[in-house]
Amino acid sequence: MEPAVGMTLFLRFFSRRLLRTPPAPFKVGVLIIAVLLYGAAGFLFFELPSKPDLGWGDAFWYSFVTVTTVGYGDYYPSTWEGRFFVAVPLMFFGIGLLGYVLSLAASALVEAKTKEVRGMSSHKLTDHLVVFNFPGLAKFERLMSELRADSIFGAHREVVLVDEELEELPVELVELHVHFVRGNPTRDETLSRASLDQAHYAIILAKNPGDPHSDNLSVAITLAVEARTAGVHTVVECVDFATQELLRKAGCDSIVCTSRFDAHFISHELLNPGVQELLHELTSNTHGQQLYLTPSKLKGEFSVLRDRCFKQGHLPVGLLRKGETLLNPAQDFQLEPGDSLISIGPTRLSL
Repeated sequence: MEPAVGMTLFLRFFSRRLLRTPPAPFKVGVLIIAVLLYGAAGFLFFELPSKPDLGWGDAFWYSFVTVTTVGYGDYYPSTWEGRFFVAVPLMFFGIGLLGYVLSLAASALVEAKTKEVRGMSSHKLTDHLVVFNFPGLAKFERLMSELRADSIFGAHREVVLVDEELEELPVELVELHVHFVRGNPTRDETLSRASLDQAHYAIILAKNPGDPHSDNLSVAITLAVEARTAGVHTVVECVDFATQELLRKAGCDSIVCTSRFDAHFISHELLNPGVQELLHELTSNTHGQQLYLTPSKLKGEFSVLRDRCFKQGHLPVGLLRKGETLLNPAQDFQLEPGDSLISIGPTRLSL
């Protein structure tokens, strides 16, 4: 582009955007500069003959402290012309300008907060968690408490909730510093506002827990997420056991099927009363001791891992090898690369 053409476009933009329909901050800035210039020039015009040591710096300082209603008193007009034609207008304009600027600032803050609570803002975040769908306040709060109680996730990691039907973020989630993006979770525009490309985790919750038709939306969101970025670790909740095959084809990293475990929990509680509390204890990050999966690079026999566990207060339970769970292996069981240790302990194990 030639310099002359670029200058023409700039002048056209300047005349259209700033001169014809100037934004409020631009108008306020021009008005403040004009008032300060008027005050400084008038102060020098009337006071310089009797005070030849005054300069433009002194005049602008007097004009500024008068407009802001501070009035230190180090400079002031001693002539009646300076008081009537300069000081009085500056005082009145100062009060009006200060009130107008404060009202603009308050309106901007309220508008920004309203847009954020209603999910209309865009968020520039990195290494955060994006949660799709809002199944209910109680479930979401439990999810946040469990995640933030673990050292890997961290108590201060940013969280963005994406939902199309939620009109306003609940106050409880605002207090938990959860961000909100309202929009269709399968569209790139919504995913961009949630900074999905820079996220570390993504959780896709069932929109209506207990309704198998919710899985259709989960599959669509999974396809949109995985097509956009494969670097995000994605966990999907599904209701129907048969949907797992579709979700695997969509490319998600992990699937949690609620219908897979409900029969297990009910039967075990019937045959072993109290086992429900035991499972709750082992799967909760907020209290007690938990089950941990720890990748291991150690070689040799399982007894090597067992000894490391005992030293850190952990109870070794078994190994996870290529998706297969090996519980209570023999002490001379040989370890292989890629094995993950299953253990019970108060905190995460360091191997």
